[in-house]
Amino acid sequence: MSSEAESRFHMMDVSSLTSRPRRAMLRTADGVRVEAVYEPSPGPADAPAIVVAHGFTGSVDRPAVRRAAGALGRHAPAVVTFSFRGHGGSGGRSTLGDREVLDLAAAVRWARGLGHARVATVGFSMGGSVVLRQAALDRGTDAGPDAVAAVSAPARWYYRGTAPMRRLHWVVTRPVGRLVGRYGLRTRIDARPWDPEPLPPVAAVPLIAPVPLLVVHGDRDAYFPLDHPRALAAAGDAELWLEPGMGHAENAADEELLDRLGAWLARR
Repeated sequence: MSSEAESRFHMMDVSSLTSRPRRAMLRTADGVRVEAVYEPSPGPADAPAIVVAHGFTGSVDRPAVRRAAGALGRHAPAVVTFSFRGHGGSGGRSTLGDREVLDLAAAVRWARGLGHARVATVGFSMGGSVVLRQAALDRGTDAGPDAVAAVSAPARWYYRGTAPMRRLHWVVTRPVGRLVGRYGLRTRIDARPWDPEPLPPVAAVPLIAPVPLLVVHGDRDAYFPLDHPRALAAAGDAELWLEPGMGHAENAADEELLDRLGAWLARR
């Protein structure tokens, strides 16, 4: 999935760039420009760098993403955050977890190009589905992660069993809904249907091993009930944390959970 532009970037001498935070516009394999932030952190040098994949309507500068990056950074030598296509300052339009695997791959390669031999990924909600699919699709490549954590991720596509997911489907599938997404949620959504349908997260899980995998889900998640994380964990070699009282995604992940997440990734 690497592009010629990415190849030129990875040939650069970046040793002087890794001691301070920096922003960059990455270019994905399909040519989309993705905003990203690299932040050196006080975590142990021998731990993997952590790449954070936000949920739908999130972005690199959202408070919940910044809070997660700060907490995870206590366990990592660096944290990379980025905005998926169609979100924040990134180009393109959101494909709801399909081509977002290319955005994540670019962020992982960027972390490796900045000198990190090991890189872990953690994703929330839509980002959780993306880290699962990307780990399966890029396993064994320079974009493949060394550990994966999926938080509040769906197991399967087209789920409409909860009111929040029915509202989300309205936003995604209706022209007026996409206008609400663009101007109300600051998220630009691709109107084209998937073709072909991307690999479902539950089908990606068996393809991730031997990379360590953690599935995290709250028992008060209003979007996806507990059959989703249980199906994901049962599909492969995964550790499962069911969090009492937790709601959905990065907004519901408290400091204690983020600290445990960081510690789990640091041990991988």
